[in-house]
Amino acid sequence: MNTSYLTLFLMYLSCFLSLNACEGSDAKEQEVTDKVTPVALGDPFILYHEGLYYAYGTQSPDGIVVFTSEDMIHWSVPALEHGQLALHKNDVWGERWFWAPEVYAVNGKFYMYFSADEHICVATSDSPLGPFVQENKVPIREEKSIDNSLFIDDDGKAYMYFVRFNDGNNVWVAEMTDDLLGIKSETLAHCFSVSQRWEEVQARVNEGPFVIKHKGLYYMTYSANHFESQRYGVGYATAESPMGPWTKYEHNPILQSPGELVGAGHSALFYNENGQLFKVFHAHRDIQNIHPRKMYISNVSFKANNAGADIMEIDTDYLIPVLKK
Repeated sequence: MNTSYLTLFLMYLSCFLSLNACEGSDAKEQEVTDKVTPVALGDPFILYHEGLYYAYGTQSPDGIVVFTSEDMIHWSVPALEHGQLALHKNDVWGERWFWAPEVYAVNGKFYMYFSADEHICVATSDSPLGPFVQENKVPIREEKSIDNSLFIDDDGKAYMYFVRFNDGNNVWVAEMTDDLLGIKSETLAHCFSVSQRWEEVQARVNEGPFVIKHKGLYYMTYSANHFESQRYGVGYATAESPMGPWTKYEHNPILQSPGELVGAGHSALFYNENGQLFKVFHAHRDIQNIHPRKMYISNVSFKANNAGADIMEIDTDYLIPVLKK
């Protein structure tokens, strides 16, 4: 465990003990301790911007919620025009199924990529709190697709990774237009489909792609199995180009049922204020119940490999974000 992660862990442990928390359950089907409420959020994504963390995810039938934090552990619900919603369905295309948002700050503007009615969309705002709106209320693609994720390479070229339904759930990529609002359809390329035994416990699903660059190599984390499966988990693949071809790590999954959690997956990577890499993911409420899914955070590191590329590792000693009282 590195120093940054240990510091965060001790900070959380101190707070947890001082609150004298113990396990319990409330009438609203959200796990609650005597003093601590975990953050209920599916498909989570964290943006760090100007000293504050912003967490977005799947929760509301009316749009996309946001939480804020100064330390990654203690989270608040901001007061917004539409309650907790950074994006409201009245401002965008789609009526239901607002899933898997990601938010990026580019040239002074914030871009939210999300799924609505099983179509990938993008909305913009002048603030990470929103409101995120679409001037032209249309999805990025006419074909049903979900789980869109942006990657901007060192040369400034942008790519969109997303999931199509043409072989179960499988991952594709395309170059983006210069305004970051659309894709160049002629560049559409298949990344990978279900191909490893661990990925077929329940349904043929590869989804939730997220790409970073490490030592000149591209690493894509993804989730496999149906999200309702307790064996939902995270693997990764590597490529020498953002367009592929992609090679899955032979020892996947790198995160599956950590500790007492089940259904752990649909994750995103982010850097903290010190440049340390972390992975945010959700897991089922408990062994018996899927919803509401809850948000967790783990340290991510790379281990040197004499036989080839560095190996990505996700610490199973995860942090548990909580709501401020």
